[in-house]
Amino acid sequence: MKNVVLLGCTGSIGTNSVKVIQDLSDRLKVIGLAAGANVNLLEQQARSLHPAAVSINSPEHAEQLRKNLPSETEVFCGEEGLIRLATLPQADIVLISIVGTAGLKPALAAIRAGKDIALASKEVLVVAGSIVMSEARKYGVNVLTVDSEHSAIFQCLEGRPPESIRRLILTASGGPFRKTPKSEFLSITLEKALKHPSWVMGRKITIDSATLFNKGLEMIEARWLFNVGMEKVSVLVHPQSIVHSMVEFVDGSILAQMSTPDMCLPIQYALTWPERVASQRVKTNFASIGTLTFEEPDEDRFPALKLAREAGLRGGTLPAVLNAANEIAVESFVQGKIRFDQISILVEKVMSAHARVEQPTLEELLEADRWAREESRSRVARG
Repeated sequence: MKNVVLLGCTGSIGTNSVKVIQDLSDRLKVIGLAAGANVNLLEQQARSLHPAAVSINSPEHAEQLRKNLPSETEVFCGEEGLIRLATLPQADIVLISIVGTAGLKPALAAIRAGKDIALASKEVLVVAGSIVMSEARKYGVNVLTVDSEHSAIFQCLEGRPPESIRRLILTASGGPFRKTPKSEFLSITLEKALKHPSWVMGRKITIDSATLFNKGLEMIEARWLFNVGMEKVSVLVHPQSIVHSMVEFVDGSILAQMSTPDMCLPIQYALTWPERVASQRVKTNFASIGTLTFEEPDEDRFPALKLAREAGLRGGTLPAVLNAANEIAVESFVQGKIRFDQISILVEKVMSAHARVEQPTLEELLEADRWAREESRSRVARG
């Protein structure tokens, strides 16, 4: 039996993780659940899964949970609550699915407490990949991944050393605007941006998939997860979303991991690794799929990729700035303050204005994150 803590249990990844754990109740047990604001769903999950502890952002919601849940369930709140759950003595693995940088401190706390972590929060490695992976090596813990693309690469590598890799090939569906002319980007609405062709995800990640910023962040994440230079990470558009990613080795061989799109598969693999456990959720019929196609991404229409590559190559505090500026840009687009095409323009301007720190401490990374958010909001306000 493996004891699991879910940080971000009410979002898309969190609810799928609950399905996986319920499927494998003879192997996986939830001992901690943390949510942001969805107190009602958290309460339902806690009643079903009987965790030892739960956490939620606000003290008011925490008090509601104390009244409604059994007295033996500990209730925490805020950042301290996330860290308390991430370091529960009986936890074996902590799955982190929190939007933004809020997952960074709990991830480091879990690592330092000797827990394996499973990441669905790209920001943890985009912002502080060097620190997180260094700490993981120091404490002898595994950093697993819940992203379908990185899970695919992990499965293809099977422990092979970084020097055997010629190229990591992250696949992208291309999003809803794969064929949309650049001239029409000015009129893209929020409703259109939220119609992803392959996946059902949260609002932020869906818009990131439409701009391809999601893929840009994944490039930086892959660089840290698999200990390769940024120049070895590439992106290939694959509209069918069957090939989740590929690895090209130095001898020219290419391995790919394939399946019909279903987030339960990478979630299950992260939670049960190194074992593979039977599941009926994912079934792939190649005859009915028929054709798999691939194309180069258009970086003129989707400049997020070159911005992410620049941030990854230059490193230091720049990836943290890229990530934070993009979060504010997406937030501003959702609120109707900027156009869809202005998301990447805003990120580029904020990156250009940043005084990069080459080898930052955690505090300097968090300060860069704070600065980028403030700078982005200021630029949006000025128009």
